[in-house]
Amino acid sequence: MDGSDNAGKCPVMHGALTTHDAGVMDWWPKSLNLDILHQHDTKTNPLKGFDYREEVRTLDFEALKSDMKALLKDSQEWWPADWGHYGGLMIRLAWHAAGTYRISDGRGGAGTGDIRFAPLNSWPDNANLDKARRLLWPLKKKYGNKISWADLIILSGTVAYEDMGLNTYGFSFGREDTWAPAKDVYWGSEREWLAPSDERYEDVSNPATMENPLAAVQMGLIYVNPEGVNGQPDPLKTAGQVRETFARMAMNDEETAALTAGGHTVGKCHGNANPDDLGGAPEAAEITDAGLGWINRKGRGVGRDALTGGPEGAWTTNPLQWDDGYFKLLFGYEWELTKSPAGAWQWKPINIREEDMPVDVEDPSIRHMPMMTDADMAMKMDPTYRKICEKFMEDHEYFSDCFARAWFKLTHRDMGPKARYIGPYVPGEDLIWQDPVPAGKADYDVAAVKAKIAASGLSMAEMVATAWDSARTFRQSDLRGGANGARIRLAPQKDWEGNEPARLQKVLAALEPIAAETGASVADVIVLAGNLGVEQAAKAAGFTIEVPFAPGRGDATDAMTDADSFAPLEPVADGFRNWMKKDYIVTPEELLLDRAQLMGLSAPEMTCLIGGMRAMGTNHGGTSHGVFTEREGALTTDFFVNLTDMAWKWEPAGKNLYKLVDRKTGAEKFTATRVDLVFGSNSILRAYAEHYAQDDNAGKFVKDFVAVWTKVMNADRFELA
Repeated sequence: MDGSDNAGKCPVMHGALTTHDAGVMDWWPKSLNLDILHQHDTKTNPLKGFDYREEVRTLDFEALKSDMKALLKDSQEWWPADWGHYGGLMIRLAWHAAGTYRISDGRGGAGTGDIRFAPLNSWPDNANLDKARRLLWPLKKKYGNKISWADLIILSGTVAYEDMGLNTYGFSFGREDTWAPAKDVYWGSEREWLAPSDERYEDVSNPATMENPLAAVQMGLIYVNPEGVNGQPDPLKTAGQVRETFARMAMNDEETAALTAGGHTVGKCHGNANPDDLGGAPEAAEITDAGLGWINRKGRGVGRDALTGGPEGAWTTNPLQWDDGYFKLLFGYEWELTKSPAGAWQWKPINIREEDMPVDVEDPSIRHMPMMTDADMAMKMDPTYRKICEKFMEDHEYFSDCFARAWFKLTHRDMGPKARYIGPYVPGEDLIWQDPVPAGKADYDVAAVKAKIAASGLSMAEMVATAWDSARTFRQSDLRGGANGARIRLAPQKDWEGNEPARLQKVLAALEPIAAETGASVADVIVLAGNLGVEQAAKAAGFTIEVPFAPGRGDATDAMTDADSFAPLEPVADGFRNWMKKDYIVTPEELLLDRAQLMGLSAPEMTCLIGGMRAMGTNHGGTSHGVFTEREGALTTDFFVNLTDMAWKWEPAGKNLYKLVDRKTGAEKFTATRVDLVFGSNSILRAYAEHYAQDDNAGKFVKDFVAVWTKVMNADRFELA
């Protein structure tokens, strides 16, 4: 010891590495949090320059599948397999990884392996799935970078079903792992796990009033509470929550019933212990627990004594066999309420025959009572679900096919179009939920098409706005939307308020004949027209530049379009065109960030686009808000120059409306919205605005704008990546 005042003191700022108490948002909660635009920082990725989608093509698919089947039956002493088979556990892992997907914003799902990280790895509903992933580690270790965790997790559940007798529909590789938890997914505002679901409903008795974009009924659940609404058994009420929850995952009633029955045909629930004996979830576990959570400190905590949730028991007589046992028990017996050893509500059959009881997971000489959750009873008591299940009971092949297809949809919904699928198990059928688009032509005379567009009489703003509206629907979350397919001319998009239907029809009336005459797709002509408009705006600003164009988009038809599933893609606000459908609880600038993140934009790209769109005068309805220029229509940096000019001061002028006035005379010069002014008020966004306002960056701005414009137009051209 050196005897100094610093002797024995912690060598780092205490708490600075483990708490967020001193974060910007904690000190200044009104500050705009841009984290969702920075979340995919390449500094977190140890595989810089690595192309997983190319590497996985070199995988020995059959060898991996064979190893997976062997692993399913290789029971480990540290976490023994129920009945000597890990199938049920792996199916639950895959299901819960995929089951967070919601159609409203396309977020969630299994596409990035995010279940490895908090909060998902520590959700109460995901208890002991950390063990499933740890059991898969030998396969990940062996096959290394040729297989992502995201693919491996979904493959494990699919192979498990195959090994237990289901003829699965198919499987695609190609999910690329993320290396940090997602920051863009809103899981709810609750600060308590499994808080009463009333907190996310306007009226809990009306499932449709659940807060958007949420799909699960309580914080920490994947779907619904297995014990009933707020833990109170009532199958008919639970049926309503099941229907709404699965609809928000893009599932209809038949798919919902198939998934419920098929998911519970195999495996079991684990509630044969005291919840108070469990240690913390993985993120709260001791360092000596090696990243595992929910460890039973007082008992065995494995096998028949495992605790995963509340209910305890298997649903069927033969939980390792794909059969019709779920329906035989559910409809073959009357059921009554009881409680599991863990104290959870569940249903048990009345006067069940011993031969219908499943055997113990460790000792086949012992038989146990099967069980059903409240959601299972909903399949029997809800008239619609019952009718579907009765059809399944009458035709096991039909049930198996329905489930296989629904499982495939559940586990592939966030992978985007079929063109992105990889591997030998990809089914040949085109499915409507994959948003199919026919191949387009690329051998037409692009210059001739461009000349016809230029002679069409359309204005620069009309062409740019239409191309933007066509492309802005793209969501990187589930790779849906975008300009390819030209679905902007089909229902429901042609009637969306944000697409200005009257202006849209005028533009389409001019562009569709050009497509027909030249052999180009309407989708290509719309994008090419937008590119031409940008070039015209750049020329008006004194810069000659050609916007890159890649022909080959196709035109979708109504028959290829599931109109209902496209409804959630409707923009309710578009800060890039300075438009909001109505007032919302969240601020306009927060809605802008959400849209930018869904489109895959960075903060600098978002800033560049805003400045260019304002300068070109492409606001919704032709409003002048944020058009800080005397040269409207020219791709100038005037938006940034005037926004950062201290000659102006900003004053409120109405709800979400402001005016820029001359500090000396008080004369009004421009009007603006919050979306405009945030680029001058937020310190990070102002830094980007000042960058483009510099006298030496006018040319750079045009180049940057063209680059990000091209990125938006080609976002759904996966073959170009």
